[in-house]
Amino acid sequence: MQMTELQFRLIKENLKLLTSKPCFYKDKLDGIDIGSIQSQEDFETLPFTWKGDLREAYPLGLQAVSDEEIVRIHSSSGTTGTPIIIPYTQKDVDDWAKMFARCYEMAGITALDRIHITPGYGLWTAGIGFQLGAEWLGAMTIPMGPGNTDKQLRMMRDMKSTVLCATSSYALLLAEEIAKRDMTDKIYLKKGVIGSERWGAKMRKRIADELGVQLYDIYGLTEVYGPGIAMSCDCECGMHYWDDYVYFEIVDPKTGKNVPDGEIGELVITTLRKQGAPLIRYRTHDLTRFIPGDCPCGSRYPRIDTLIGRTDDMVKVKGVNIFPSQIEDMLKGVKEASSEYQFMLDHLNGKDVCTLFVEVNGGVELKEAAKVIQKEFKEKIGITTNVKPVAIGDLPRSEKKSTRIFDNRY
Repeated sequence: MQMTELQFRLIKENLKLLTSKPCFYKDKLDGIDIGSIQSQEDFETLPFTWKGDLREAYPLGLQAVSDEEIVRIHSSSGTTGTPIIIPYTQKDVDDWAKMFARCYEMAGITALDRIHITPGYGLWTAGIGFQLGAEWLGAMTIPMGPGNTDKQLRMMRDMKSTVLCATSSYALLLAEEIAKRDMTDKIYLKKGVIGSERWGAKMRKRIADELGVQLYDIYGLTEVYGPGIAMSCDCECGMHYWDDYVYFEIVDPKTGKNVPDGEIGELVITTLRKQGAPLIRYRTHDLTRFIPGDCPCGSRYPRIDTLIGRTDDMVKVKGVNIFPSQIEDMLKGVKEASSEYQFMLDHLNGKDVCTLFVEVNGGVELKEAAKVIQKEFKEKIGITTNVKPVAIGDLPRSEKKSTRIFDNRY
């Protein structure tokens, strides 16, 4: 992807501003002649920003404007270390709302829709982002947040919600509950906007079939506004991203060099208009690729593919690198298997032991299903694993992100 003139101008203006006053990037870029950056190639020589940098800046080291300009903060969960605090100006909040409204419009959602929001509110960026975009669009919001499935379904029915916003895990839980309670003909949903975690084709089909809706992928991360910086369209061929607000690169995770268009690599994001906490070449750990060419939907915005995983969710077993996406792709081709699984790794008697718990469809003979899945796992992924088939609903459902790989070896 080639950097546009607008993107280059905004990046240059940002770099000059950030290196002219005390802030995180004045120190980060110390010793670099910003005036010498005259091309995309020059820009690609700048150092990456890492999540570790952002943690070290805790609490407000990322803040790039004066205190009176900050109207809000959001934060990462901090479950894997020091939380990351992101300050927002009013313009940041408004820009986020505009981008999110674009996401809804990309899905054909209008001011006449009723948007049922289940992601969490608070320090996390999800729930409030979905609400900001809906309000900017002019649609009615139903700000439920997660949990209390009984109340969720009652409000969904009584308020005649037409759009469900959720993680894929919670969307599946709600879909199963609607079917179990024989409520399908009492629900008015038409579309689902799903984000926060990657999900396989089989899970996608189950949710869409159970709810009778068209599903859309939404992308974002706390460090870069939140969800709403990219969205899939009706054609379901990748996600359009808002290149007038964010500049995307895709690099080789090992070398850090930009990869050719169409090749899978790690997504790197530079914000173009963010004031409170701008980011330069931020490594997201998300794996995707640019999709070259025009989208059949006619949108001018460029596309990345739906995420295939993260550089940090890979596990290495018996010399083989395994991503959750590979397991999901394998299960997609096994008619006996459902979408839900857990992959357990243990180290016993000096050896790695792999166990795949997988839900199988009703009426399937468990021993035969185990043989089929074990054979497919060996052929498609390259190692032998113990397969433990279970009934649909036996594996836990989550109101947030689901954990699918458990590495107990360390």
